[in-house]
Amino acid sequence: MKLEYTDAPAAPPEPTTGDKMPCPYCGHLLPKDADRCDQCDWVRGASQIAEAKASDAVAVMFSLVPGLGHIYKGHILAGILWMIGAIPVGIFVLLAAFASAGWGLGLFVFYLAAAMLHAYGIDDRVVPPKEDEGEEY
Repeated sequence: MKLEYTDAPAAPPEPTTGDKMPCPYCGHLLPKDADRCDQCDWVRGASQIAEAKASDAVAVMFSLVPGLGHIYKGHILAGILWMIGAIPVGIFVLLAAFASAGWGLGLFVFYLAAAMLHAYGIDDRVVPPKEDEGEEY
């Protein structure tokens, strides 16, 4: 008598209810990774996909230093350009401040507002983590 021990199943297991999810609209059982329901008009939106997302509010707060919000959202080149752009804007603001008895310092607020709005409006470039495939034998 010869016995062979293995942890691998002999045949692929049949999908169980643990491998499925109910449709949010009609309740029809779908595979967990389904993008749409074949019984109704439900389609998985971008907000329903579990991925790493950068917070827009945090990006705006980081943009108090122009460019940090962009770097936080994954746009490194844009963040560096916003930081480099702050240098000539700062020089212009200082010249305007001398020419206008200090009132020109308020111009930097517009640059900060533009950096904050742009960091708020751009899409994330955060790469979602690779799906865990489990142990392989």
